[in-house]
Amino acid sequence: MNIERLLQEALGSGQARGQEPGQTRGQGGSALPGGFAGGAAAGGLVALLLGSKKARKLGGKALSYGGMAAVGGLAYKAWRDWQQNRPSGTEAEPLHLPPPADSGFDMAEERDSTGQDFRLAVLRAMILAANSDGHIDGEEHRRIRDRIEALGLGAEEKAALFDSFAAPADPAEAARPARTDAQRAELYLASVLAVDPDTPDERRYLDDLARHLALPEGLRGHLDLEAEAARCQAGS
Repeated sequence: MNIERLLQEALGSGQARGQEPGQTRGQGGSALPGGFAGGAAAGGLVALLLGSKKARKLGGKALSYGGMAAVGGLAYKAWRDWQQNRPSGTEAEPLHLPPPADSGFDMAEERDSTGQDFRLAVLRAMILAANSDGHIDGEEHRRIRDRIEALGLGAEEKAALFDSFAAPADPAEAARPARTDAQRAELYLASVLAVDPDTPDERRYLDDLARHLALPEGLRGHLDLEAEAARCQAGS
């Protein structure tokens, strides 16, 4: 399976590993607005799922400086603050800083409980969370299916996307791939960033996800604060 291509199409051009702050590359190498905002312009499927309101929030640059690497970096920062008993969400660190390579938060080097690339589990968790308020109707699902078919992906990549976008918002399923506390933190943080919870369904979903992940005592609060600080720093 071509993981980089799959993430690129799901998140928008350049977001598999992250690009320079504020810029992604579209077809033909043309510059696009940063991050998920650029991803939406370039056809990012997650932005299509989120819809205009949510795409503005997530495309509002909480992940625009580094894509998947930003999730790992923010989760690592929350973890570090939790371990050192320091408040989270207070330091104005750049959003694009990746986690240390040997920290367990470098998603490109991690495998989930089934041996697959852990970034697939994070992508799936984001999609499940984004669908937790049930706002996607049959017509929108058809548009997503048509977009996937038009991408020219291989059979494995298409199957992975079809499966993720068609799956019900099940927090137990989202939590299942985690095998370390670092991965549990990343799955939860990615889910929070995917919804910016403002409906009872979304808040209930995140409560259930945290329960299934069995996050260490107190860590969830640090992750929530880090996600909120990232949104504020990005001006969402």
